Amino acid sequence: QVQLVESGGGLVQAGGSLRLSCAASGRTFSSYAMGWFRQAPGKEREFVAAKSWSAGITRYADSVKGRFTISRDNAKNTVYLQMNSLNTEDSAVYYCAAKWGGLGYVTSAYDYWGQGTQVTVSS
Repeated sequence: QVQLVESGGGLVQAGGSLRLSCAASGRTFSSYAMGWFRQAPGKEREFVAAKSWSAGITRYADSVKGRFTISRDNAKNTVYLQMNSLNTEDSAVYYCAAKWGGLGYVTSAYDYWGQGTQVTVSS
């Protein structure tokens, strides 16, 4: 069982930056691939970024590539999402998720979810 708690969301102006954190419980955190998803009002939850359990493989959605960076610290059981050059289309609730094994790019691939943290980008 893995429990995930996100933090770091908030209100930021366009062009600004935020860093989200996701603290995980469980002794086998390093064995899980970790992902970030987001969901804007009226839209489906979408993939943002993912990082393998060994931290060797990283994938990003095209919409965030070059602006967002996912990282993880297995010693701290924490995964991060550094978000730079934010724009209004990045406004959403951001969720972190964990899955056993390799990377996943769809919500159904993930076993555990956090409660989400709101990111609002103002113009």
